[in-house]
Amino acid sequence: MKLVNRHIDKHGAGHVTLRPEDDEDMWHLYNLIQVGDSVRAPAIRICASRIQNISSTGSTESHRVRLNLTLQVGRVDFSSSAAPAGSAAESSSGDQSGSSAPSPTSAALHISGRVTSENPHVKMGAFHTLDVEANRDVRIEKADGWDSVAVSRVEEAIIPGRGAEVGAVVCGEGMAAFCLLSQHMTLVANRITVPIPRKSAASGASQHEKGMTKFYATLYESFIRHIPYGNVGLRAIVIASPGWVRDGVLTYLLEEAGKRGDKALQRALKEKVVKVHVSSPHVHSLVEVLKSPEIASQLKETKFAREGIVLDKFFKMLGTDEMRAWYGPDHVCLAADRGAIGTLLISDDLFRSSDPSTRKRYVEVVEAVQQKGGEVVIFSSMHESGQQLNQLTGIASILTFPLDIEVVEAEEREAKEEEERLKAVEQTE
Repeated sequence: MKLVNRHIDKHGAGHVTLRPEDDEDMWHLYNLIQVGDSVRAPAIRICASRIQNISSTGSTESHRVRLNLTLQVGRVDFSSSAAPAGSAAESSSGDQSGSSAPSPTSAALHISGRVTSENPHVKMGAFHTLDVEANRDVRIEKADGWDSVAVSRVEEAIIPGRGAEVGAVVCGEGMAAFCLLSQHMTLVANRITVPIPRKSAASGASQHEKGMTKFYATLYESFIRHIPYGNVGLRAIVIASPGWVRDGVLTYLLEEAGKRGDKALQRALKEKVVKVHVSSPHVHSLVEVLKSPEIASQLKETKFAREGIVLDKFFKMLGTDEMRAWYGPDHVCLAADRGAIGTLLISDDLFRSSDPSTRKRYVEVVEAVQQKGGEVVIFSSMHESGQQLNQLTGIASILTFPLDIEVVEAEEREAKEEEERLKAVEQTE
């Protein structure tokens, strides 16, 4: 993401102009833009009333006009991309550049609302939907000002050199999913399924072996098409599976790369591949991958690896010392009021609330924890770890000292009753 312009005063009023470049930038914009904000971006509009030409036969010809529109946001929709499931045999077997990957702008961001600025082609107050495009400027002005979480999101988004840091193949016999992990997103680039006959006394092992050979061949073609193994920024390539499928996959990839003379792929497989055991051949097993010591040591500085480690620490604490593991908005807020939070786990879903007071509440919790020296980890709901946290209300905390929830709630009730009693005494006087 490129920062084109920023003007925010000390009270949080102002605007920011950003230029998205890839899917992750679209995800950042989705998290930045709230209902009620003012957004200005390029749009294409058919303006029949002014530029429609009427021929001698009475037929009409409409023209599309590119213009900049400013909307008051009423709705924001984001959809990530995923290649259709199926065989990768359609890809060219000669494509060995290592740079092939899903289109960098395959995610879609749609912003709907009323037009709020004068325009010769669009009436004030008309409804329109902006389809945000890569490399087109988007100007955002916050309705309630720029809070610390929104400003931090902008600063994080404009850090250069981001992109996919891990390529992963999660596989089992006859099935595989190809994933790209970046700081804030897990993109499932492709899935393949190949029928594998079972071993039987009638057919022997030959049919099973033929099926596995076909599976490995299909996986190879999909690998070179969807995993950007030649990218310098790709830190690791994970091959994960239950059983020993991962060993067969890596062996086939190395042998096939040698037969085809693909030295770039051979080098990447030898330098970047990490084999990891997982419990199931499905995408949700990526959480297990990120917790494995082999990957954690290589990716300890990345955001998504930190999310997995912190979430695992919370679950362990919940099992061993539940008075130091609190979750749920009300309980976490009580812990924050007492300065007890050492690590706050919070999903970016919560900051997308359409209710400004709800968002403000979570921003205040984040700021309170940071002011008292605690760590705040904002989880991306586009990662498996973020989706797991969302199942726990989206907010949790690891406390620096144990607190009994029942005792704290009783103290809160007593304080509230005492406050009401004092008010009643003041009113009688």
